[in-house]
Amino acid sequence: MSETKKTDEAKTDAASGEREVLLKVEGLQKHFPIRKGVLQRQVGAVKAVDGIDFEVRKGETLGVVGESGCGKSTMGRVITRLQDPTGGSIHFEGKDITRLNTAGMRPLRRDIQMIFQDPYGSLNPRHTIGGIVSAPFRLQGVEPEGGVKKEVQRLLELVGLSPEHYNRYPHEFSGGQRQRIGIARALALKPKLVVADEPVSALDVSIQAQVVNLMDDLQEELGLTYVIIAHDLSVVRHVSDRIAVMYLGKIVELADRSSLYEAPMHPYTKALMSAVPVPDPKRRGAKSERILLRGDVPSPISPPSGCRFHTRCWKATEICKTTEPPLLELRPGQRVACHHPENFADQAPQDTVLLTAAKEAAELVSDKVLAKSPETEASSEDAANDK
Repeated sequence: MSETKKTDEAKTDAASGEREVLLKVEGLQKHFPIRKGVLQRQVGAVKAVDGIDFEVRKGETLGVVGESGCGKSTMGRVITRLQDPTGGSIHFEGKDITRLNTAGMRPLRRDIQMIFQDPYGSLNPRHTIGGIVSAPFRLQGVEPEGGVKKEVQRLLELVGLSPEHYNRYPHEFSGGQRQRIGIARALALKPKLVVADEPVSALDVSIQAQVVNLMDDLQEELGLTYVIIAHDLSVVRHVSDRIAVMYLGKIVELADRSSLYEAPMHPYTKALMSAVPVPDPKRRGAKSERILLRGDVPSPISPPSGCRFHTRCWKATEICKTTEPPLLELRPGQRVACHHPENFADQAPQDTVLLTAAKEAAELVSDKVLAKSPETEASSEDAANDK
């Protein structure tokens, strides 16, 4: 992935607290009910998003990363109100939009748009490109200067397509071109907030950088604010000002990109970072420092008690099993939900005996990685002495 055109200086300015808050989310929840029987009684719920807090400032890009099934896409659909939240609040430009009905949300659709993950499924195959990109104007009753067709052709040119494509159909385009059409549709009404759900994951690697650079250029040109959901950590690193790491419906770490990549504090974030391949021929044959997590992500129907990562964490102790860690700001601009954070003093120093699951997980972590965590090393010694 090549570098995007946005400068580090611009990113630093965007990440500063001087910018006005555009979107504020507090205690957001989205539970999908599980019903059984003839009477369809609810017997449980899938806790896709289970109490998250964050804010997005005007002109910045917030990246959201995590494993498949952690609730990233659901969170994106809820903050755009494509799905109704189960609990919590969503404030957009200071206005509470949490419980607005369809009619109440209609005026806000101009300001909040979404780019969908699947460029094949998000475009109606029966409609021409002109009809697809002009739909926002028709639905909102907006008549752009110079007419709808001229504006749609301008948008197509803006995203790197030919204005002559106006009368073509989606099946005539490649995946990358379809995603550009989706971007053009999302930008038609000049929105203030764009939620992009894995905008490049379905694209060929050779054109991912082109689409990312395009989004960067459009942000600079139109003053957009992005929430970009992705699982590709290299993409997120290049486009984000701040990054939120999600695990099983919770945000476990939220920090600016330099802090997160240089000194991750949550063990899960550290494991994610270790999985990013390093394109360096000199490292060929060198022993990998990748952290292999034990087991699969637990079910969101019945998530583990306490810290949800404790079943796979090599630092987990009894307090991790019984007490959920709050998302605290341990360093300026870096918030972490962990009792035994990396690169920082333990928040629960009195609890040093590792759980059995943690001892098994530690077997999958290289000695070099463990050596970088003196608290873990000390905990392992104490656990050994207690046997």
